[in-house]
Order: sequence, then C-alpha cells, then structure tokens
Amino acid sequence: MFDNNYNNNYGADTRALSTKVSAVMKQVYFKMTLGLLVTAFISLWCSESHSYWELMANNTWIMWVLFAAEIGLVIAITGAIRRLSGLAASLLFYLFSVVNGLALAPIFMVYTNETIATTFFVTAGTFAAMSIYGYFTSNDLTKFGSILFMALIGLIIASVVNIFLHSETMMWIITYIGVLIFVGLTAFDTQQIKRMAIQMDTASAGKLATIGALNLYLDFINLFLYLLRIFGNRD
Repeated sequence: MFDNNYNNNYGADTRALSTKVSAVMKQVYFKMTLGLLVTAFISLWCSESHSYWELMANNTWIMWVLFAAEIGLVIAITGAIRRLSGLAASLLFYLFSVVNGLALAPIFMVYTNETIATTFFVTAGTFAAMSIYGYFTSNDLTKFGSILFMALIGLIIASVVNIFLHSETMMWIITYIGVLIFVGLTAFDTQQIKRMAIQMDTASAGKLATIGALNLYLDFINLFLYLLRIFGNRD
C-alpha cells in the first residue's frame, strides 16, 4: 500500500512537472515565432517602401542607431527581467523584433526573394532539429555551452577585425564557424530553458517565456544570416 501510494504521488508530481514545462515551452516557441513574423513583416514592408530606402540612403547613420538600439534592448530585457513585469518584458521583445526588422530590410536588396525564402526554410528545419535534440537529450550540454559562448566572443572579435582587413577568406571562415556555433547554441539554449522551467515558480513563467524566446530568436536569426551568406544567390 505504501509503495502504491508513493508511486501514485510520484507519478502525479511527474505529470504535473511535465505539464508545467510543456506549457512554458509552448509560450517560448509561440513568442519566438510571433517575433520572427513581426521581423519578417517589417523587413518585407520596408523593402517595398521607397520612403524607407530614401531615408536610409540620405542618412547612413540610421543603421548604426538601429544596431545600437538592438544591443540596448537585449541588455534591457536580460538585465532587468527580474524587475520588469511580464507584459513589459514581452513588449520590449516585440519592440526588438520591430527594430531588427528595420535593420534586416537591406537583405532584400542583396538577395533574391526565392533565396531568402529557401534559406528561411532550411534554417527552420535545422533549428527545429537542434531544438528537439536539446529538449530531449539526456546529455548535459553545460560545458558544451561554455565552449560555444567563448567561441561566440572570438567570432565577434574576428568579425570586427575583418571589417578593417576585408579578407574574403576570413569572411568565409567566420561564416562557417558561425553556422556551427548557432546550431550548437540552439540545442544548448533549449536545454537551459527547459531546466529553468523545471525549477521556476508558476508566477515567473511569463518572464521565462520571454527571455527564452529572445535567446532562441537570436539563435534563429543569426543562423539564418550565416546560411544566407552561404547559399544566397546575389542579385
């Protein structure tokens, strides 16, 4: 009788935990997908707007402002997530999606619509496979994630250096390494979100969903841009 009660309670607790984690992950993927749709809509709308191109052509500094705004929003969301309400965090995330859409619009001038669409679906498939792996794997990816983070710092430094060197060889090395890094980070971030969902209290679900959506959104966008550089057909 004791064993049966223990097993029943354990089973009920396990099912409740699984339900909680599943609910959080659904929120994460929903917010991430909505953020991507917002970015795609804004980018496509800007690419067809003569006013947008005229504004960008006459004010090249705007692109730097957009990049600075993106960095500032990421820092604001991640750094102040504990103090922000769930609604405020979500609004900042969607604002980031809008700003990123404005910044990414020029890719429609560099690559064909067919190439962008094809690369998007390749990215989506790769992302889904790695996110599923990160969610279900029993392997601890923590050490792997630390290595990827250090590699990402190196990638950023190399990218900045190459702005001045203009080395095509280094550009391609950076591109292929970038793909590997963000493929790995997709699995790592998914596992981390799942672990936080297991440990968190119910009241924090909305905030965790937002920060998780932001991390996976960044993984997706960066993977997409590196793959676009590899597979893209120039106009």
